[in-house]
This record gives sequence, C-alpha cells and structure tokens, in this order.
Amino acid sequence: MKKIIFIISVTILVSCNYNIQNSSWIRINHLGYTPESIKNAVFVSKEFNEIESFELIDFHTNELVYDSYKIVPKGSYGPYNTTFRLDFSSFKKPGKYYIKVNAIKSEVFRIGSNIYNGTADYLLNYMRQQRCGFNPYLTESCHLDDGFIVYHPTKNNQHIDVTGGWHDATDYLQYTTTSANAIYQMALAYDDNSLAFDDYYSSNGLPGPNKIPDVVDEIKFGVDWLLKMNPNQNEYYNQIADDRDHIGYRLPNDDKVIYDSLLKGRPVYFINGKTQGLGKYKNRSTGKASTVAKFASSYAKSSKVLQKYYPELSKKLQLKAIEAYNYAKKNPGVSQTAPHKAPYFYEEDNWFDDMELAAATIYEITKKNKYKNDAIIYADKEKISPWIGKDTIRHYQYYPFVNLGHYQGAKQFDVENKNKISEYYRRGLEILYQRGKENSFFFGIPFIWCSNNYVASVITQSKLYYELTGDEKYQEMEASLRDWLFGCNIWGKSMIIDLPANNKSSQKPHSSLNILNGYQTVGGLVDGPVYGSIFNSLIGIELYDDDELKDFQSDLVVFHDDAGDYSTNEPTMDGTATLIYYLSSLQSNDMGKKYVTDDSGAIRRINTNNKEISLAFSGHEFGDGGFQILQALKKHKIKASFFLTGDFLRNKKFKKLIINIIEDGHYIGPHSDKHLLYNDWNFDKKRLVSKKDFFNDINSNIKEIQNFGIDRNSIKYFMPPFQWNDNYITQWASQIKLKTINFSSGTKSNADYTTPDMHNYISSKEILKSIINYEKEKNLNGFILFSHIGSDEKRHDKFYLYLDELIIYLKQKGYSFKSIQDHLKINDF
Repeated sequence: MKKIIFIISVTILVSCNYNIQNSSWIRINHLGYTPESIKNAVFVSKEFNEIESFELIDFHTNELVYDSYKIVPKGSYGPYNTTFRLDFSSFKKPGKYYIKVNAIKSEVFRIGSNIYNGTADYLLNYMRQQRCGFNPYLTESCHLDDGFIVYHPTKNNQHIDVTGGWHDATDYLQYTTTSANAIYQMALAYDDNSLAFDDYYSSNGLPGPNKIPDVVDEIKFGVDWLLKMNPNQNEYYNQIADDRDHIGYRLPNDDKVIYDSLLKGRPVYFINGKTQGLGKYKNRSTGKASTVAKFASSYAKSSKVLQKYYPELSKKLQLKAIEAYNYAKKNPGVSQTAPHKAPYFYEEDNWFDDMELAAATIYEITKKNKYKNDAIIYADKEKISPWIGKDTIRHYQYYPFVNLGHYQGAKQFDVENKNKISEYYRRGLEILYQRGKENSFFFGIPFIWCSNNYVASVITQSKLYYELTGDEKYQEMEASLRDWLFGCNIWGKSMIIDLPANNKSSQKPHSSLNILNGYQTVGGLVDGPVYGSIFNSLIGIELYDDDELKDFQSDLVVFHDDAGDYSTNEPTMDGTATLIYYLSSLQSNDMGKKYVTDDSGAIRRINTNNKEISLAFSGHEFGDGGFQILQALKKHKIKASFFLTGDFLRNKKFKKLIINIIEDGHYIGPHSDKHLLYNDWNFDKKRLVSKKDFFNDINSNIKEIQNFGIDRNSIKYFMPPFQWNDNYITQWASQIKLKTINFSSGTKSNADYTTPDMHNYISSKEILKSIINYEKEKNLNGFILFSHIGSDEKRHDKFYLYLDELIIYLKQKGYSFKSIQDHLKINDF
C-alpha cells in the first residue's frame, strides 16, 4: 500500500513539474541590461503558481551567482493566471546569465556597460531601406516621376519634383507629418548624443564612410525632400500617393500603380486647410498649422545640426524655419492625411504641440524672445499629450506621441518656466504610472494601433523628464517599457527586427521586401500589440502561417509574428525614428569604433582599442599549406577564418583538410564559387557581374559550404575574390545576410601567392619583416592578418612555414587571437 501511495505521489509530482515547465516562462530583455540599470524579469504562468525566490546562474559555469526573494506578485495578465516581477537590480557584475525559478529557466542574456552601443545606428538600417528615389538597400530607383499636384487652387495636375524622402511603412505612401517628425527625432538625437553615432555609409546610403555621421546623412536626405515639398513660402504639401497604393506586395522599383492615366507619377497633396479625399472617404482637416509647424521645427533643428557639414544649407533652413512658422501661425488648425478607398488615415486633431516645438526650436537658434514667449503660451495650451489616459484613440489622433516642445523649451527657459513645463511632463507620466503599476510589465499604455510607437514615445518622455529634473520616480516604469520592446513582454519577442538576432525578435514582418525576396527589414520597429477587439475589427488581415505565439494570445491583447498581420507586425518609419533618440541616450562612454571599413564598406579592421588579431586565409586552387597552418593554430589554441571558393570545396583532394578545419572549430566562409573578378582593376571599379550573377555565384559557394554540414545561419562573413570589390557588392552581400570582410592594409602578407617569375614577387622574409615593422611603427590592434592557404608550386618560399614563428613573436608583443566570427560577435547584436 505504501509503495502504491509513493508511486502515485511521484507521478503527481512529475506531472505537476511537467505542467509548470510547459505553461510557465521567464521573460527577459533579450538585448541585456547595463550594470547600473534597474533590472527586472517577469515570471509568467498559465497555472496558479506561488514562487518564493529565484536564482541567477552564470551561463559559462552553470554556477549560482545570485539569489533573491525580491519577488512581487502581480496577479493575472493577458493569457497568464499568475505573474511575478523578479528584481535583480543589485546584481551588477558583467557577464552572461540566465534566471532560474524552480525548473523554469529564462533565455540567456548579457549584463554589460556597452549593451546599447551602436543600437541607434542599427535602426538607421531601416531608414535607409525606406528611402524613395535611389534606394540603397535594393540598389534600385523608384518613383522618379513623382508627382502631379492635387488640391492646389491654380496648379492642379502640374508636375512637381518630390522624389526622395522615406516610404512610410510597407506601403509606399509618404507623409510630411511623419517624415518631419522623423527628421526632428534624429536631429535631436544627434544634437544631444552625437557620440552615439558613427560613419559606415555614404550620403547615398551605400556602404562606405564619407566622414559624416550616418545619422547626419539621413537627416540631410530627409531635409532635401522636405524642401521639395515646400517649393516657396506659400506652398506646402502634405503627402504623396494615397491608399490606392494598397494593391498587394511589390518592390518599390516595381510599383506600377496608376493614379491617373494621363499623368505621370503619384498625386501630391497641397495643404489647403480644408477637407480632402479624392475617393469615397474624406478627412476632417481644419487648417494648416499641424503640418506646416512640423516643417518649421524640422528646418530649425536641422539648421543647427547640419551647420558643421553644410553651412550654406544651414543658413537657408533657418530662414525657411521662420518663414514656415509665420505661415503656420496665420493658418491654425490641423491638416490630416487624405484617404481614398478605405477609412484609414492619420486623424491628427492637435496642433498646439507642433507650434510649441517650432517656436522653442527657433528660439534655440535665434535667441529672440518672441519665440520663447510663443512656446510658453503653446505649452500652456497643451500641457499633457491628449492621448495619455485614454483607452481608445483614433489612428494618429494626437501626434507626435511625445511632445518634444516641452523638453526643447524647458531646457532653455528660466527656472520658473522650466519647472512649470517639466511638471506637465510629470503629470502625463504619473497617469501612465498609475495605469501600469498593478500589472507585471508596468504597462499603462493602451493597446491601440502602433502601440510600440507610443512605448518609444513614453520612454523618451521619461528620459527627458529625468534629464530636466533628476526625479527618479518613473525610472522603473521606463526600464520596464524599454525591456518590453526587447522581449520582456507577453510573447517574449523583441519588437525591433533582428535586434537582437537569432530569432529573438520578430522575423516575419508585414513587408513586401521580406515576403517577395526574403530581405529582412533590419532595425525596423514593428507596430506592436493591439487589443483583441481592434484586431478582430480590421479589414483584410489574414495570418499566413500557423500562429507560433497562439499560447500567448488573449482577448485582451494580441501580437503575431506573421507577415499577414499589418496591425501588429508591420515596421513603420516614424516609429523607428522615434526610438533612435532614446537608444542614443543609452550609449556608454566606452563605445570605441566597432570596426573600420574601406570605401566599399568592407570591414578592414576590428576594434582598434584592443590588442587582438584575426587570422584569415583564403583558398581557391591551392591548399598545400593547410595542414601546416592547422598544426600551428592548434599548437597556439587559435581559431582562424578560412574563406574558400566553391571550386576549393568541391576539390576531392582538399576534402580531408576541410573536414579538419571544421573539426578544429575554425570559421569557413564564402569566397566566390568560381573566384570571379567582380570589378575591374581601374580606379572606378567597373562592375563585371550583375546582381543576379553575384547572387548565383555566392549562393552556389554557400551551398558547397553547407554540403559539409555547416548551418546557413552560421555563415555570416564573406571575403570577395581577389580581395577586390565596390560598395554595390558589399550591399548585395548584405541582402543575403553576409558582412563583407577584407584584409587590413599596411603589411605585405597578402603577397604570399606571388612567384619568382612575377614582377611583384615578394619573399616570405620580406613579408614577415613588413608585419614586424608595421607593428613597431603603428600597431596591429584589431588587424585582419590575411594570407593564402596555399600557393603555386613555383613558389618554393612558402610563407605559411613562418606562421608559428610569427604567432610566437606577436604573442610576446602582447597580442591575442580571435577568429573574425568571434571578434565581430561581440560587436554585433
């Protein structure tokens, strides 16, 4: 009888543990936490659980490093019957960890001071991808005929050149209101946090630095378009195209929507201050100020941040800002976007905030008190962003979602006005605090369309309020909302595409680029979760795949990582731009340059602050040095990178060598299937292959690597054949998720292929001497030291025979070695 009772007890215990493990999760910020930040995880369960403590486990050693009873029960929320907040803020040691509650483990996360370094720049990937005109992501052009004027009293159907700017989201509509806000957000980010931004891209958006921070390039690109939308002091335009755009998935360069059979391009809507809508549906515009004031504020802020790089443009923008502000002041009211065949449009109902921001920013660049006085008047008219505290809000009814005018004014004004305006920020935050404090995610924001944009706005407001006052009351709410965006949410998914990567973020966004070509919308902030009632009421939503997040949906709120859900999983340009300011503010002071690129955008050197070297080898025809190289690497416990052509990988005499490379844990990456010359040797590097040729060549090469059992997701880095390419090759490689690598210049290590009958022959002793001399005269920090895995038999003087000697010498000089993969993994997300 006792035996039967024991068996039943064990069965019940095992069953309970099984149920808990399959119905309980620990949600964390997938990107990680900074040592000094407020750090919370959330335990969620569909069971009715009670937990008393949790443990923090070192990922590398599996040892307990911290345990705590700082647990706050928060009851049911969404699909969960029990939820608990787990506070480990007092633990500050950098490293990789996971949280454990009984048998439940969280995913692994990092604690480190540089967690957010480079994240603001990362979001610019999406901004570049959204460019209209020349699209650098696709290396194609679109909408070059834009457009023809509508709603103008005398210029209807006339052509106006408005090519440029950014597509608003997956559709290709363009709006001044969201674009101007994006420009301002980026300009403010650079103005306040310039050290957060680096230079890896040129002004046209292609890879390759131009000595101007990438965010400044993006601001300039946006401003150039804004000026086209405002050709003179009495002429302002609100949008390009309308919802006739919504005819299905296509790439922007294949956009063949015809708006008028007799006119080229797309309609460009003049701001006339009246109701607009060329089809069944109409907006409710009452004036012009809401949009024209956004012209003014963006001009003014851009004037300040562009002054260093474009002084003449800066002067012009200051004049344009004042001109637009005066025009807006004479034309109060809102100018909403225009619908056509569907009832969805940006229903903006407020404009005092736009006037406040314009006045405060013009005051910043002119110091004329009349603008300061105006800003204070407008601040008093809209103390709190009107959406705050509401459960239902029409689409973009109160926009922007954060009133930057309060911050822009308060930081400049006298103490009395600073305190008064800061108090307006506090009141809004307090409402959200009270709404959110009782749930496990501290979430007091309504689950309406674009809820993530509201989250980005609230954490920005909280950050700005803290900067103005030092009041810490809302820091935990801010941290929780930040963590929400990075995966500490109901679904455990980061809401920024590929930040971080490895399927921890949304991977199937509502995007033509992703659906048609598999191109990822890297860096894009998706719309975010909506109330179940909203999702069920929207037109045309159809999930394309089984809902992998179905266990986490509820009547309260839904989110789908599915390309068919445009309500929750569509990245938006303005939402992404809104988050740039906040992420730039989190940049640590120890950033350093992640890596150094050449004019083509290829990585030539990695973190130059550290005495670390990456050894790289390429192979095509010859592999005679392979085993000697592996022997030296094994002796010194070094992991290297081998870039091999398809021909090398297919060659049966190299099969054993390749298997040994893999077994020894080295990286293998593509080097062209047939070792093609992609560009001629002239200065302008004329391309010798088309995009299709390139993709066929590289994908064939990758297939050969995969034939050796290597997972495609681990193939991230590619070295161009002949170590010669242009920025188009680099960009094309990025489309298939490859970073382009090239060797660090300064030594002669790449000449180890030369033979005595060549005019450029260099002996191995000369090569070795060049490396030693370069190290003495400069340094090899972050160096990608490149040579070949073999050479022609005519070269008797084999450089790989000197590898052991070279490694010993460099180790004596204090250098350590990492594979390119390991070296870059620290700097990538």
